[in-house]
Amino acid sequence: MDHLFKGVLYPARLPTFHRLPAPSAVEHLVQWFWIPEWDIEPGRTSRQHVIAYPACNLVVGLERVDFAGPTTRVGHQDLSGRGWAVGALLRPAAVPLFTADPRGVRDAEVAFAAVELHRTVTAAMSPSPSDADDGGARRERAVDAFVHWLALFAGSGVSEEALLANRMMDLLASDPSVLRLEDAAAVLAVSPRTLQRVARKYIGLSPAALIRRRRLQDAAERARLDASADLAAIAAELGYADHAHLTNDFRKYLGFTPSGYRRAVGGG
Repeated sequence: MDHLFKGVLYPARLPTFHRLPAPSAVEHLVQWFWIPEWDIEPGRTSRQHVIAYPACNLVVGLERVDFAGPTTRVGHQDLSGRGWAVGALLRPAAVPLFTADPRGVRDAEVAFAAVELHRTVTAAMSPSPSDADDGGARRERAVDAFVHWLALFAGSGVSEEALLANRMMDLLASDPSVLRLEDAAAVLAVSPRTLQRVARKYIGLSPAALIRRRRLQDAAERARLDASADLAAIAAELGYADHAHLTNDFRKYLGFTPSGYRRAVGGG
């Protein structure tokens, strides 16, 4: 996930984020596992702004397990006290295991009944006297417990259609030369209509929305990391008609302009 630390209200202890790769047993179902941990001073709050990855997540928290649908806009999380979460960024092939209509859970989180998953991950995240101070052993145990549960829950094998959904997501999320639905269909050797149908079933966002999200994430990263980069040049490199179109997308989907974001993160 591309975290945008936009104006943290209180300079308390910021959360730490760890990303762990998906083992081979579930790599067709999980992109990666992510674990935030925080310990915020009493009476203070840390607001984390994020452009979420355009996919679904299964998240184990202190109280319950949530299934989070794909997002269409920037979001934020207000953290306080002490806590953690263990999330799996799901690949499209995994989504039908949790919902028949990912479009119905856009920008939403719903409780998911997984008592054993919650029990084993919570136990794994509890400190052990033999653990190193950095918590790496806890996180590895938690991912192992998650993988074991998911492998049993999913059973064996996925369909060719599900694997196509994975390939489509990989392509749209990573290839800057793919600017239109027709570009993706040509690369994957299927029809545009097939990709639209697969996107509805396995992702809950259209291929066009996925391409737009990738371009916005790329633009945000470039604006943040290179204060000298010209925003109009960034827009042109990413396939926008002009600087104004990039600014309009930023404002519509993220709630601020590229220049405003750059100033907020200290880039000018």
